[in-house]
Order: sequence, then C-alpha cells, then structure tokens
Amino acid sequence: MVASLVIGIIFLVAGLGLRYWINRRKFYRRSPMGAEGFSSYESSVFIKLTEKVGRWIAYALIIFGLLSLWVYSREKKEKQHQEVKQDSLEQP
Repeated sequence: MVASLVIGIIFLVAGLGLRYWINRRKFYRRSPMGAEGFSSYESSVFIKLTEKVGRWIAYALIIFGLLSLWVYSREKKEKQHQEVKQDSLEQP
C-alpha cells in the first residue's frame, strides 16, 4: 500500500520536473524577438524531436503517478472499510 504512494509521488514529481525542464530550455532558447535560436538545422530537428518525445514521457509519468496515488487512496479506503467491518463483527 505504501509502495503505491511512494511510486505515485516519485513519478508525479519526475513528470512535472521533466515538463518544467523542457519548457525552461525552450524559454531560454528564444531571442528577444521571440524566435528560437539554433546553431544548425540538424540541431533544430534533433532538439525539437527530443523535446517532443520528452514531453510525451513527462505526460506518461504524470498520468502514471496520478493513477498510483488514486490506487493508494482506494486501498486506504478499502483497508479502513475492512477494519470497521471487522470491529463491528467483534463487538456483539
């Protein structure tokens, strides 16, 4: 149960961190006129492709992290429900 929480937090933070890093690189690559500056055409294509793949990986990490946190909350509710049910059976 705790593994879902830890994995969820790690993947969520990693995904958000990757999105931040990619967006920050893109921001600082822009000139005052708003155009992106690259040293060559090849680097432009490679960097844009890498950032696009990185963005999709970041989305996947964020979604997986949120799903893991959702699983943790469901497991926690189920455990509490079982404890309440167990207590009610022992009371009479």
